[in-house]
Amino acid sequence: MSLDWLSLAALAVAIVVSCTTTLNVGVLALTLAWIVGVYFGGMSVGELVGGFPVQLFLTLAGVTLLFTQAQINGTLDKVTHRAVRLCRGNAGFLPIMFFVVACVLASIGPGNIAAAALIAPLAMPAAARAGVPVFLMAIMVGNGASSGSLSPFAPTGIIVNGIMANIGLPGHEFATYSNNLMVHVVVAFTGYLLLGGWRLFSKSSSAPSDEPTDTTHLEGKHWVTLAVIGSLITGVLLFDVNVGMGAFGGATFLALLRFADHKEAVTRMPWAVIVMVCGVTVLISLLQRTQGLELFTSILAGMATTDTIAGVMAFVTGIISVYSSTSGVVLPAFLPTVPGLIEQLGGGDAIAIASSMNIGGHLVDVSPLSTIGALCIAAIPSSEDPQALFNRLLAWGLSMSVVGGVTCYLLF
Repeated sequence: MSLDWLSLAALAVAIVVSCTTTLNVGVLALTLAWIVGVYFGGMSVGELVGGFPVQLFLTLAGVTLLFTQAQINGTLDKVTHRAVRLCRGNAGFLPIMFFVVACVLASIGPGNIAAAALIAPLAMPAAARAGVPVFLMAIMVGNGASSGSLSPFAPTGIIVNGIMANIGLPGHEFATYSNNLMVHVVVAFTGYLLLGGWRLFSKSSSAPSDEPTDTTHLEGKHWVTLAVIGSLITGVLLFDVNVGMGAFGGATFLALLRFADHKEAVTRMPWAVIVMVCGVTVLISLLQRTQGLELFTSILAGMATTDTIAGVMAFVTGIISVYSSTSGVVLPAFLPTVPGLIEQLGGGDAIAIASSMNIGGHLVDVSPLSTIGALCIAAIPSSEDPQALFNRLLAWGLSMSVVGGVTCYLLF
């Protein structure tokens, strides 16, 4: 087997294993890259690890450390409870409010999974108390979190923007974020209304206003944490501060003031995700060196035309993302193929194709096989049927691969 086919086979193995086992695919990807690159490709270990994404690692580590501290010291939880109290009286607005809160939280830095982890334990019991179907609440929370996932400050946004810069598409952070946000808003609200959400506007609810006041009171450490996060965002937007190093600086400041348990924050950081992303990136770097990426691109190009490529890529990434990590496996594998797809198809809009991959991969993440969907199921009260919610969310997630394909075909 030639080296290009061998490296592509290694990627295929990594994707299949990520869909079928709990093994960290980053560890597997590093192992496969080592075997293929060193023992079949004649590379040195130093050449192989030259593909390790140092800047991406620093950015992910810094941002996740800062927001893990903000979660541990209660800042994000109290801000969320304050937002809950703003929605009073009408059950129909309750899921909408949670969508907005999840979107904002995901956008400012924690990312979609962290936002869902914070919001779902509040939203699902509130839905049951207010008479809101938990399925409707789940799709609003899940899509709300995913709608903010490609913010330049969120971990997935950092990953995607880094990949796009590497393939010659820098400076499109706003388009990447806004395209994903727009589609999630349209899909979530359309689904919410069509599946019965419109009936809820005639129901009253006291659920959002019955939170105890001590859950919303902000202490000094919370205000300082919010000031640090605000300063980081301002510095990145206006003063070209490196987001990763700025986040490390903010985390250090909070640790020195003892406003967050630094040791616990380091322990609770999503190291598995960071290893996953960095490991797969090393394998993708190997594919680029061995022309395996060109082979992968040619296979994808054979599935579509310039008119259908956006819809096809959204569908393909969606189907794989139902079972695999969107940020850790699917997008790092597919986004680098964009320039080659355009070349082989004889034209196409690079941002449209990249956005289709991003959107298709994220629309299915309310599936119970994904972390966000699982978090929503785990948060429902004992009075609700978890198996029924599992089945409905699985049907929703699978259908979103088709919806994403059609939407991106029409949109782009």
